[in-house]
Amino acid sequence: MSQSIRFALVVIVLVAVLGGFNALVHRRVSAAFMLATFGRRALAAFFALGLAGIFAGRFLPSAFWARLVSGLGWVVEIGVLIAGLFLLAVGLLVALGDRVLRAGKWGKTSTSPTSAPIEDASSPEAARVNLLPLPFALSRRDLLSRASATAALAIGGGSATYGALSGRHDYVVEEVPIRLARLPRQLDGFTIAQLSDLHLGLFVGDWEMARAVELVKRARPDVIAITGDMIDHQIAYADQLGRLVRMLSEVAPVLAVPGNHDHYAGVDAVLAAVRRGGGTVLLNQSVRVGEQRIVVAGVDDLWARRRRLGRGPDLDAALSNGVDDAPCVLLAHQPEYFEESASRVDLQLSGHTHGGQFNLGVRPAGFVLPHGWVAGRYEVGPAQLYVNRGFGTAGPPARLGAPPEVTRLVLTV
Repeated sequence: MSQSIRFALVVIVLVAVLGGFNALVHRRVSAAFMLATFGRRALAAFFALGLAGIFAGRFLPSAFWARLVSGLGWVVEIGVLIAGLFLLAVGLLVALGDRVLRAGKWGKTSTSPTSAPIEDASSPEAARVNLLPLPFALSRRDLLSRASATAALAIGGGSATYGALSGRHDYVVEEVPIRLARLPRQLDGFTIAQLSDLHLGLFVGDWEMARAVELVKRARPDVIAITGDMIDHQIAYADQLGRLVRMLSEVAPVLAVPGNHDHYAGVDAVLAAVRRGGGTVLLNQSVRVGEQRIVVAGVDDLWARRRRLGRGPDLDAALSNGVDDAPCVLLAHQPEYFEESASRVDLQLSGHTHGGQFNLGVRPAGFVLPHGWVAGRYEVGPAQLYVNRGFGTAGPPARLGAPPEVTRLVLTV
C-alpha cells in the first residue's frame, strides 16, 4: 500500500472518530449551558477549526506556522476527546444509578396517595415556596448536566494543554539495573543508553535533539542503542537524523534498528542516514561489544513481515555468527517480538508503545497491547524485556502520565 493511500485511510478514520466526539461534546455542552443559536455555531466552528488545523498545519510552508496551527489543532481535539470520554463515563454512571434507584423503589410497598398530608395553601410556609423564582430554578438533573459539562471541559482542556506544553518535554533518565547471569564479572556495570521513538519531524527538532544528546551524555554509556521509529513519517528529516547520530557517536558507539515509522518514511533512506552519521545498523545482524564478550543483535520491524514486503525480523540470521556462552541483548522495535525471542536471548530492548503516551488515571494501552507490555521491565522465564516509553511523540504532540525517557541500563552479574 502506498504512503498516500495509507495517509488517506488514517485521515478518514481520524476524522470519523474525532468528528464523532466533537458532535457528542457539542451536543452535551450546548444543552447543559442552554446555548442560543450563535453560541452553538461558535462552538461548532471552534471544534471544526481544531480538527482542520491538525491536517492543515502540515501543508504550511513555514515550519513555525505549521507547528503552531497543527499543535493548536491537536490541543483542541485531545481536549474534546478527553471531555467526551468523561461525559460518556458520567452518563454511564448516572444511568446505572437510575437503574439502582428504580430497583429500590420497586422493592418497596407503595403508599396510598391519600396518606400524604395536604398542605394549607394559605399557610406562611406555602407562601414562601410560591415566592421562589421557579422559572429560573434548575432541576437536580440539570445541575448535574451543567456540572459534568464544566468538569469535562476543564479536565479535557487542562490535560491537553499540559501534555502539549510541558508533558512532552518532561524528559527523564531512567536508571534500570539488569542482572545477566552469563555476564562476565569484569563487565559488571557495563552501561547501555537506550533511545527509542524519536519521531524526528514537525514536533521534534533541533531543540529536542540537543536534549537527547545531553541526557545520553549524562547516562555515561558504553554503547548507545536506538530501537526504531527514528523519523516520524517524512524522509525530509533524514539529514537531521544523520546529524543526531553523528553527535551521539561522539559519546559512544551507536547501534540502531528500524521501526514501523521508518518503513513508512522510507526505510532504506532512514538507515542510510544512520550510517552516514557513523552509526551501525543491525538489520538482522549482530555485533560484539564489551571486549567482544556481549552479543548485541538487531532485527527488522514486524511491520515489514505483516505487509509481506519480503523482509522483516529474522532472529536466525541475526544470530548466525553464534552466541557461544556470551549474554545476548536483542534490539527489536516492537515488544511483541519478545514472544519469539524470549527463549533465545537474555534481554530484549524495545519501544513502540510510548508508554501509552496519554494516560489519564489509567493506561488504556495495557488492556489492548499483547501481554500488556507497555513500559518498563518484564520477565519471561530467565529472559528479560525492557520497553522504553520513547523520546518523541506520534500523532498528538502531547504526553500525560508517560514522560519521555532515555534509559540507562546497567548490566550486572
